[in-house]
Amino acid sequence: MAGCNVRPVDMDDIGMKQHVFPAVLAVSAVLAAPARADLPKVDPSLQGWKPEAELGLVATTGNSDTASARGRFGLKGVTAAWLHDHYLSVLRAEESGQATADRFEAGAKVGRLFGERRYLAGVGRYENDDFGAYAHQSTLALNYGAWLIRDEDKSLQAEFGPGLRQARDAETREFQRDGLLRGYADYRHQLTGTTRFFNTFLVEAGRDNIFAQNDIGLQVSINASLALKASLQARHNTEVQPGTERTDTLSSITIVWSPAPKAD
Repeated sequence: MAGCNVRPVDMDDIGMKQHVFPAVLAVSAVLAAPARADLPKVDPSLQGWKPEAELGLVATTGNSDTASARGRFGLKGVTAAWLHDHYLSVLRAEESGQATADRFEAGAKVGRLFGERRYLAGVGRYENDDFGAYAHQSTLALNYGAWLIRDEDKSLQAEFGPGLRQARDAETREFQRDGLLRGYADYRHQLTGTTRFFNTFLVEAGRDNIFAQNDIGLQVSINASLALKASLQARHNTEVQPGTERTDTLSSITIVWSPAPKAD
């Protein structure tokens, strides 16, 4: 792959973040308003916090010198009345000393539970991609969510609702601001005692662009706290500049860490 230059920092990018993140906090504050005392409570066995970290590294030398790294940290939590899902992820790749991929993404979800299966959540997402169709994208949405399936060996979680989007075109450097509809689905199936299949799908449909991302793969436990994860990610933007691909794919193998379950 040919080397590419990393885009310089733009002060407008900083100003955009100053508008987006207060909006995320505002939605969270609305959801944090005192709830009715008669709302159903969540089963204590479903409650708790779970951190998870994953890392993958690849390097080659000889006729070609390449290196890539992918990392992610997530924190999920369920309390008697609240749902939390936050994450940070980074992707970096170089060839012969020149960057060929450089992406940072952060997301946060805070939801008010109404029983064990339904919730209303504020969801925020920000990404900066030095080699994507958009230099950065920020979204904020208010979604209704539910677990359509929640069995011992499989689950299906879905969300849908309106939101706002702001993005900066990588070529023209112009901002796009519009409303959107956000949809999300997360399917997980424990195939065996050590192997789990997963497929997550995200779509953010606005007037100027439709962004979609799908992650599919298998995760195999090595021991109580470590697992090997193989995944394929596809990202698609409907509106891009001439000469820019609409779809990016990423195949990766990573090591995943999460705390070992507590003994009964």
